[in-house]
Amino acid sequence: MVKYRTPEKEEIIVDCLIKKGFRIAFAESCTAGKAVGRLVNVANASKVLEVSFVTYADEAKIAYLGVKPETIRSYGVVSEETAREMACGAAKQAKAEVGVGITGIAGPSGGEPEKPVGTVCFGICVQDTVRTWTVQFGDIGRNTVRRESVEFCFDKLIEMLE
Repeated sequence: MVKYRTPEKEEIIVDCLIKKGFRIAFAESCTAGKAVGRLVNVANASKVLEVSFVTYADEAKIAYLGVKPETIRSYGVVSEETAREMACGAAKQAKAEVGVGITGIAGPSGGEPEKPVGTVCFGICVQDTVRTWTVQFGDIGRNTVRRESVEFCFDKLIEMLE
């Protein structure tokens, strides 16, 4: 009997990108490279990925991704506005059709009443379409927030690419 396995999300993403002839760039803060690290588990990832950014500090987001200081001042570093600029900045810097931005508060500290621990903001741009989301994962542990952030991001990437 032949066993069929369901493709992993990262395999689906790489396959979609290859079929469309798209390249992807990531700008990660709280996930610190977990998303791109998972993508490169796929053998053909080199066909779609050229560069990725881990921009933990606000200054790095500004310097390498072109996030506007006013955006961070007005909305905060954990905001859909910042995630949008991270995604678009990563795509622009990499000359890629797809950019992903992830910024949040993984914990255990750093939360505030309006943005508690577990708040993560996402931005994904696919050519001229940009979408953003905020998810409150809760105080479920630092590494669980980071892992769930990658799961959410990959689900949204698949939706936008298919």
